[in-house]
Amino acid sequence: MIPLPTSLLAGLGQVHAREDQFTGVQVDSRRIVAGDLFVAVGGGSEFVDDALARGAAVTLVPEDAFAALARIGGEVRNRAGARVVGITGSMGKTSTKDILAALCMPVAHTVAAEASFNNEIGVPLTLCRLEADTEVCILELAMRGFGQIAELAAIARPHIGVITNVGPVHLELVESIEGVRRAKSELIQALPPGGTAIVPADFDVARDDLEVVHVAGPEARVEDGRTVVAGVSFNFTAAHQVQNAATAIAALDALGLPRPERVDVDFSRWRGDEGELPGGGLLINDAYNANPVSMRAALTYLVQRAEGRRRVAILGDMAELGRTAPEYHREVGAAAKELGIDQLLAVGELARGYLEAGVPGRSVPNVHEALRELDEIVRPGDAVLVKASRAIGLEAVAEALTKVPTA
Repeated sequence: MIPLPTSLLAGLGQVHAREDQFTGVQVDSRRIVAGDLFVAVGGGSEFVDDALARGAAVTLVPEDAFAALARIGGEVRNRAGARVVGITGSMGKTSTKDILAALCMPVAHTVAAEASFNNEIGVPLTLCRLEADTEVCILELAMRGFGQIAELAAIARPHIGVITNVGPVHLELVESIEGVRRAKSELIQALPPGGTAIVPADFDVARDDLEVVHVAGPEARVEDGRTVVAGVSFNFTAAHQVQNAATAIAALDALGLPRPERVDVDFSRWRGDEGELPGGGLLINDAYNANPVSMRAALTYLVQRAEGRRRVAILGDMAELGRTAPEYHREVGAAAKELGIDQLLAVGELARGYLEAGVPGRSVPNVHEALRELDEIVRPGDAVLVKASRAIGLEAVAEALTKVPTA
């Protein structure tokens, strides 16, 4: 990190300083290395002594954790010379971030958000990893409602704004697809004159002082277990990653960096991770999040990868869909039936709607009960998809499948 003076923390809360500067920022005391600032977020004040024992140069118990991190991250951003890319979207933003990072890292000193560090804590922490020689910073910007992307963009001040897509996500908070579009547009409004907006083909940008790149449905082909998009060979075959790859390539072009012929992407965990199951079975662990569009894409990929195996979908609730939630769950169930899913285990109250379309399966109220059903639902040799909104915690089911022999 670009070193910052301890005096910057004046007025932000209770400061314990051993040094007059700090060279890193952490909110988890277990990650502290010598020279770091430890910011006690939430109940973190209990771990101040642990942070000091691990070599923290400074600790801060803030009066307002979000404001403190925004100030610190913003100050690093002010001192950095990196080009900043901000990525948002209803789905695919983490995968697009992962793909863009893989494209940039071989040719430029790049800092990219870890996993889904995309909120009032994660964005400043990513900025605090910038060094004086960092050339590219790739941020993921999340939203829970109107105004959040604008607040994050005010800290990050991106040069390039990427919107992966607009879909039925967070409807409980913004009410409609048009509300989602408005919320995502906050990133475009935050760009400086002369910046670049990379958006879907049907996304209108009213500003005339930006370079606007519309990403249409790209052509792709699969060769030797890899997908080629715009001349770049990627280590995936999932069709739903093609649009993410094309969007990342557009951002790479906007950065003025060369396209490689071949790149391997290390995707964040629980986003389509694949593993072996007993009897030649396959597990697709996509348990990090879910919405109606990504559910259908994942079910389609399950059918593609099954290759003659019995197709089993373990699907949990899709959250934050508001009054439209029951209808969307029924639509996903209809898609599962249409695609020929052999067995569906619905986990959660809303998830019962998956079964209303007549797809074979059963329903349980929670993950604990789902674990009890695995021996009945999953057979050796099955291809299994595990997917739900993050709050359901369905990764526990995926973990159990890899550890417990199926009957």
